Amino acid sequence: MRIGIIGAGPGGLTCARILQKHGIPVTVYERDPHPRARDQGGTLDLHTGDGQLALREAGLLDEFFALARPEGQEMRKLDTAGRILEHHIPAEGELFKPEIDRGLLRRLLLDSLEPGTVQWGRTLARASGSGELHFADGTTVETDLVIGADGAWSRVRPAVSAAVPQYSGITFLEAWFEDVDNAHPDLADLVGQGGAMAADGERCLFAQRNGGDHIRVYLVQRLPADWIGSSDTAEIRARLLDAFSAWSPRLVRMITDNDGPYVDRPLFALPVPHTWKHTPTVTLLGDAAHLMPPLGVGVNLAMLDAAELALALAGSATVGEAVAAYEKTMLPRSAEMARLLENGAEGLLDAPADEGYLPFLPESEEKTATPR
Repeated sequence: MRIGIIGAGPGGLTCARILQKHGIPVTVYERDPHPRARDQGGTLDLHTGDGQLALREAGLLDEFFALARPEGQEMRKLDTAGRILEHHIPAEGELFKPEIDRGLLRRLLLDSLEPGTVQWGRTLARASGSGELHFADGTTVETDLVIGADGAWSRVRPAVSAAVPQYSGITFLEAWFEDVDNAHPDLADLVGQGGAMAADGERCLFAQRNGGDHIRVYLVQRLPADWIGSSDTAEIRARLLDAFSAWSPRLVRMITDNDGPYVDRPLFALPVPHTWKHTPTVTLLGDAAHLMPPLGVGVNLAMLDAAELALALAGSATVGEAVAAYEKTMLPRSAEMARLLENGAEGLLDAPADEGYLPFLPESEEKTATPR
């Protein structure tokens, strides 16, 4: 069978790896010109029941644990004065959802594939319902199955669905901090080895430790999608200082002391539920199929989708039967999760509750970006 996967993210690469383990040839088409073309985003927590399950099917679970950071499961909930209200410290040997940098996960998956599996610099213009891939360079490839693993602004999705992502009303502004133990020791101490968050009902700060002594901070607010208006760092910082003026100076350093410019990431989501009429030659996985707020489930669902689709293809008599079996499970599951998370972005702004910590993680630049 001729299978073409669009997108070399965790979902697409996981699907390709499991297909190859079962002796099924596959080609992955990726618009980036090479694996290091751009920053891959922050840290990801892979859960035992989905992301880790997919890596087990891929034969990569031990390699994942060798790279992952179990200490990243630490979570601190703070008030706006910077006081710790709740503190989750992972137990010895706790591996429910260890963290791994997105770039490391991608490299692990890429290195597991047969040479030449990924064709770089291949920007898809459109996919047809008959399985044809039309690329921006004018070339065309015929397949028996197109798998859209190309994220929020999927070029494959229009072949089966007219749905487009809608702005959620919530925006993230990302700030980076490098060499934090030396250059930003107070921030490093405040965040710990995992994440720390504070909210006041109108705005939220979430700081997440990444590998390589790096912290990413996400400033969450309810604003119009085009609120930022300017790329001037000093001007943006002044507006943020006004918005967070009642917060403690220690927390405000997450706004003022960042290394480099801010990155604007308005949150988009697909309609709930998002379904489509079965087409035996085209299907979707991950954000292309069920774009949701970044609340710690996106990459896990994408990798579970990928594993189930690959196993269905390995175990079915025809491609069409495999796609039907996969969608019969995936679509209800993603619809249920999307309903649970439909207004989850608003929940990020809520002032801390008396109990329970919020393990959300801004997973992907794709779900918080405009079309490229």
